[in-house]
Amino acid sequence: MKVKLLRYTADAELLCGTAALTSSKSGSPSEIFEKMDAETAKRIIKRVTGYGHVSVIEHASFTFSIEGVSRTMTHQLVRHRIASYTQQSQRYVTYDTLEKYVTPPSIANKAEAKKIFDETLERISETYKELLALGIPKEDARFILPNAAKTNIIVTMNARELRHFFNLRCCMRSQWEIREVAIEMLKQAKRVAPTLFEKAGPSCVELGYCPEGKMKPPECNVEEIKKKFQAL
Repeated sequence: MKVKLLRYTADAELLCGTAALTSSKSGSPSEIFEKMDAETAKRIIKRVTGYGHVSVIEHASFTFSIEGVSRTMTHQLVRHRIASYTQQSQRYVTYDTLEKYVTPPSIANKAEAKKIFDETLERISETYKELLALGIPKEDARFILPNAAKTNIIVTMNARELRHFFNLRCCMRSQWEIREVAIEMLKQAKRVAPTLFEKAGPSCVELGYCPEGKMKPPECNVEEIKKKFQAL
């Protein structure tokens, strides 16, 4: 799995600070932007988002390349609707080797399970190749491919949606693969826009408590999780 921040809004925090002041100042946005500095933007963003007025950070967007992940992961990812996605198509890419699949750690760490898993994927790959050899189009042969099939995807989200995404997908209750992707996305976004993502992470980081109720994992320690994400 590889995650890379490809592009992001230049001067994202200056822009969001400008947006926040535009609603309450008589000056034009261009004039406000020209006078905006990093410390002022930081102070304004913290104050305004602290009040719950987070629409102003929608003006900043971030585009990531997510590579070598399973279709299981991307099926979850695209449920986040306020985003743009472009995914590698199985109509054009051939899935004919074990290297084209993701193996979950729980299977990889158990020899007997991995043997069953690998043998099954080998049979699927062979059947897939046989279908192609019979002249079946890739778009039809792909019907037998499993959720383990690797894929690449580009995703663009604005800062507000990213924070919501991190709330849900950095949580210990989320599936392991999308959680790993989300944490890596957060690390990279935080490097270029630290104020926008200062309190980003699972919901408990900002709330101070776990909102999952009875579904809270027994190993989940809110204080330890807060420290972990604040240190990213």
